[in-house]
Formats: sequence, C-alpha cells, structure tokens
Amino acid sequence: MQPEDLPENLPGEGTALLDVREHNEWAAGHAPGAVHIPMSQIPSRLGDVPEADQLYVVCRSGGRSAKVTAYLNANGWDAVNVERGMNGWAASGRPLTGEDPDSEPFVL
Repeated sequence: MQPEDLPENLPGEGTALLDVREHNEWAAGHAPGAVHIPMSQIPSRLGDVPEADQLYVVCRSGGRSAKVTAYLNANGWDAVNVERGMNGWAASGRPLTGEDPDSEPFVL
C-alpha cells in the first residue's frame, strides 16, 4: 500500500503502524504513534507486535518491511507493507517526529 492511501488517522482505532528500522533511523524521524521494533528483533518480540484489525509495517524504503509483513502474515497477523516506506511517507507530507526536540525530524 502506498503512503498516500493509508488511513489519515493512522495509527487509530483498529489500526497500528509498526516501524522496523534500526534505532538510529527511528531516532532521526518516525511517524507519530508508531511502534518501533527493529526487523532483527521481530522473532523474539512477537508479543510486542501490536494487535490491530489492520497492521501496517514500514521501514525506510519498503524492502525490510515487506519481509517482516510476510513473516507476520505467516504467524497470524493481518499485516500490510507500506511501499516506499518512510521515504514515501515523508514525500507525501505525512507528519514526522524525532527524539531530538532541537532538530527537525527527517528520514535517515
């Protein structure tokens, strides 16, 4: 699914956004309300994956999130890959937040 086609209120009732990028990527800029679990930690942290009617999975460009989406779908989730990832998210004008309040958030 393209970032432009995602629900406006994401995350919201019945939906969740899972960001599978590494910590430095997350810290630079991420979607408000997203849950962060790096791709390498997904198998050991399945209990931390949000339970939602629709789970959207994002990385920087869509490659890692596609792999995580396939893994989650094989393990009982209804997950959708966000194509173009956070690059597409930012390019479509969706909001970003970061961990450093003195810096403008950006996609790393």
